Amino acid sequence: MAIKDIEIIKTEILSDNWYTLKKVTYQYSKPDGTIQQQSREAYDRGNGAVILLYNISSQTVILTRQFRIPTYINGNESGMLIEACAGLLDRDSPQDCIRRETEEETGYQVKEAQKIFEAYMSPGSVTEILHFFIAEYTTNMKVSDGGGLEEEEEHIEILEIKIQDALHMIDTGEIKDGKTIMLLQYIKLKNIL
Repeated sequence: MAIKDIEIIKTEILSDNWYTLKKVTYQYSKPDGTIQQQSREAYDRGNGAVILLYNISSQTVILTRQFRIPTYINGNESGMLIEACAGLLDRDSPQDCIRRETEEETGYQVKEAQKIFEAYMSPGSVTEILHFFIAEYTTNMKVSDGGGLEEEEEHIEILEIKIQDALHMIDTGEIKDGKTIMLLQYIKLKNIL
């Protein structure tokens, strides 16, 4: 069921505070030839990258924990969320972004990260495409304490967790972040750990 002849009729900026919330009115031709017009809101926060650091010999992964207000207002009592290291591209390439974010958030300096796929995480409302990476880490790659940037008001806790424990934390609901679940399952499905 393909649609065709998609035409943007009007775009309104509803908010340009932190990122951009737009109301887009568009039309397209349905398979039967009739024209359908709709209006939808789309939140544009830019594209991002995410990485899972893993260590084969210790069978561990590096994750982060930080406060996320959207989870708090949607039932997460503490607002704290366990996640894989991630960040917005900010005009960098996905590879450069993830190396920068890895060092800022976790304190590990990664020279090469393997890109494994891209995914839209919430395509019904958010424009972001996320670039997924994995990289092996060793203790000698630790160059700082990490924890995020003070000027970005980041307060990030770094967690080194056994892969089996991390997978169990999905089952118990301790890990609820979609990108993190995808990366942990990828590592397991590909028999990397």
